[in-house]
Amino acid sequence: MDVVISDAVKYIGVDDKTIDLFESQYVVPEGISYNSYVILDEKIAVMDTVDKRGMNEWEDKLLKALDGKKPDYLVISHLEPDHAGSIERLVELFPEITLVGNDKTFRMMPQFFSFPIESNTLKVAEGDTLSLGTHTLHFAMAPMVHWPEVMVTYESSEKILFSADGFGKFGALDAEEEEDGWACEARRYYFNIVGKYGAQVQALLKKAAAWDIACICPLHGPILKEDLDYYLNLYQTWSSYQPEDEGILIAYASIHGNTGEAANQLAEILRKKGAPKVVVSDLARDDMAEVIEDAFRYDRMIVAAASYDGGVFPCMQDFLHHLQSKAYQNRKVGILENGSWGPTAARTMKGILETMKNLTIVEPVVTIRSTMKESDLPAMEQLADAML
Repeated sequence: MDVVISDAVKYIGVDDKTIDLFESQYVVPEGISYNSYVILDEKIAVMDTVDKRGMNEWEDKLLKALDGKKPDYLVISHLEPDHAGSIERLVELFPEITLVGNDKTFRMMPQFFSFPIESNTLKVAEGDTLSLGTHTLHFAMAPMVHWPEVMVTYESSEKILFSADGFGKFGALDAEEEEDGWACEARRYYFNIVGKYGAQVQALLKKAAAWDIACICPLHGPILKEDLDYYLNLYQTWSSYQPEDEGILIAYASIHGNTGEAANQLAEILRKKGAPKVVVSDLARDDMAEVIEDAFRYDRMIVAAASYDGGVFPCMQDFLHHLQSKAYQNRKVGILENGSWGPTAARTMKGILETMKNLTIVEPVVTIRSTMKESDLPAMEQLADAML
């Protein structure tokens, strides 16, 4: 796919459509892009490299963009291997290149690479600048978005923000967009990878507010040039842990299908009562990362699970621990449990939920015994009313 940024700023990233799991845990049916850029000026700067999986194609694009010239700098925004995987190859090609990073960058590099880095390095800190000629790079530290060494770079002449993993999304650049466009896979990417670090993202957004940004160049996903307020506002909502939409996620964990039937019946009750949006997810079968995305997207959630080994069915426990680790908060939550002889799911789920900030756990907690019966309907109706 031909990606155009400007005459001086060239895209040299690659698509990976052969990868099955990003970071060995997130399904990426539409692949992933590893983005890298080169700025051509009196001095030439390469902005990050790519994963080793795409190194050969990236090298071809880099050499074509350079057209016989030698790069002066490599700016290292983030040392994660999907971005730094080709650094050693770049140094082999151009031994005199200067590596630009911050103190944490260079302290961490020996953990990934064996080549000597001491001689050709330029250490930068918050507010430092680097002139390439007509282009000037301004560096801002973004620790824990989502690694400690992360930094972003603002190029002031063309008003470009090189945003590291910020504003990234799953999907190769030529992948067909989802129904709701950029936000669907960007949201799944954000909450599962960056979601824990909302305070750090907020700090970075405050820094970015001082820049006149005309273009955002992330390390994954498309280059963003239009309606930038849309993307910035979504990041503001996501990083402050506020709901994006009104709606109710019902996430269920069912062993033999009975808890699932109860969850779907509860969804129908909610719809008949006028719930604006109800999404039902089977934690045993649906993509966990997508269910987590929906949990953060909507303002309400109901968890429904079978009791298991004196606790709760494992996929529910896994789901709740994921939410806990991603700092889930500011939501209304209802609970439905199933127990054939000694119901324990509600107690276990509530115990995990109570460790999270600003959650309102509504009453009643609904308990069914093995299968849902007519006698369970009044409690289901009460729970639905409490969620609306």
